[in-house]
Amino acid sequence: MSDSKPRFSVPHPLVLLGGCVILAAAASYVLPAGEFDRAADEATGDSVVVAGTYHAVERTPVNLFDAMVALPRGMAEAADVIFLVFLIGGAFTVVDETGALRRGVTSLVRTLGGRDLLVIPIVSIFFATGGVVENMQEEIIPLIPVLLILTRRVGFTPLVAVAMSAGAAFVGSAFSPINPFQVQIAQKLAELPLGSAWPFRGIFLILALALWIGMTMRYASRERLEPELIEDSGDVGIDAKDWVIFGLVAATFTVLVVGLLRWGWLFNQLSAAFFIMGVAVGLRAGMGLTGTAEAYVRGFRSMAYAALLIGFARAIFVVLEDGHIVDTIVHAMFTPLEGLPLIVSSLGMVAAQAAIHVPVPSVSGQAVLTMPVLIPLSDLLGLSRQVVVLAYQYGAGLCDIITPTNGALLAMLAAAGVRYEDWIKFAVPLYLALVALGAVSIAIAIAIGLA
Repeated sequence: MSDSKPRFSVPHPLVLLGGCVILAAAASYVLPAGEFDRAADEATGDSVVVAGTYHAVERTPVNLFDAMVALPRGMAEAADVIFLVFLIGGAFTVVDETGALRRGVTSLVRTLGGRDLLVIPIVSIFFATGGVVENMQEEIIPLIPVLLILTRRVGFTPLVAVAMSAGAAFVGSAFSPINPFQVQIAQKLAELPLGSAWPFRGIFLILALALWIGMTMRYASRERLEPELIEDSGDVGIDAKDWVIFGLVAATFTVLVVGLLRWGWLFNQLSAAFFIMGVAVGLRAGMGLTGTAEAYVRGFRSMAYAALLIGFARAIFVVLEDGHIVDTIVHAMFTPLEGLPLIVSSLGMVAAQAAIHVPVPSVSGQAVLTMPVLIPLSDLLGLSRQVVVLAYQYGAGLCDIITPTNGALLAMLAAAGVRYEDWIKFAVPLYLALVALGAVSIAIAIAIGLA
């Protein structure tokens, strides 16, 4: 008889997301159908809900077959994100096949010598910056194989590769003072100046990243593996061609940041920029048009599973919309907050935003859905609109760290070979600590009258 303890196990990601689609369909038979009226918002150009207009509508339950039809529909609705994943995957496959990234990893490891733990803050700060400035998520997926090379060579587990990339990016996004897909769209809807209260957010961003990076380093030091030996060869050094390739990659990310913050770029523009980068790198590396195209095909093939996960995750929201229960969930979450003390109401907003983010995994979509409802409520309660934006950021943004309906997270875990349950065991305590930090931030914001 085995005396091993039973292991907590989560189904395969496609099974998990498929089950969520079926659960959403079942909910359409149980929850009352309802919706808010919607109107065009001049600040964002989006169609947003009109507060106080929630009303019951005729039930439209989603049967099992229609729930399965929602899967390809989810792929179609997430097409801009999926094409971004494919084109980034192809572009970084080209970069990887030049050997520049691997030589860069080798040089970094040798430079650090015995100070391997410094890899974590260096890499984490890079990805956290991506989260701060452009809500980096899907862009990380094709970089996971390179990060695995790095972690193997310094003796870290694959989970560390996800923690110092995806985890750091999620934290950066949630505490960002300038993220165009989270704080900026929420501030527009709240009629606040863009970037307002950035010093306050910046302080808590630093604290949050210090917590995440410190705990990742602690985990990495406790779960060390035998480092992979680096063979001595003449091609491990970075040459002039590699620096040009790194320069093209850096220039692309610089253009992306400017495009997002200044030119209003969205996913399609990001996809085009990465495609141009991949072609430029391939030609500079001497791969030629045919060699570059073949590398793109290999990259597309490697991203197919990630694309499926993203489409399946979007299908959950499609089913909820078809059943007319998304607005019902939002209305039910926020109505009980009326009449509560300010601190209780604001923390209730954090909890409600986190709960809503499970069926609504798009942070920008959630802002458009919830902020118009919360702003009149906050005015009625005498709660600062800036606090409402903070509650949205900490509730929705931090939930990305753990929610199984975040297709990008599941794709990154799959690429790294990390089981979702192992990630949850690592991430949940940190997630709770970050939520607590967010609660402290909100309490201070209320106390000082942050506007």
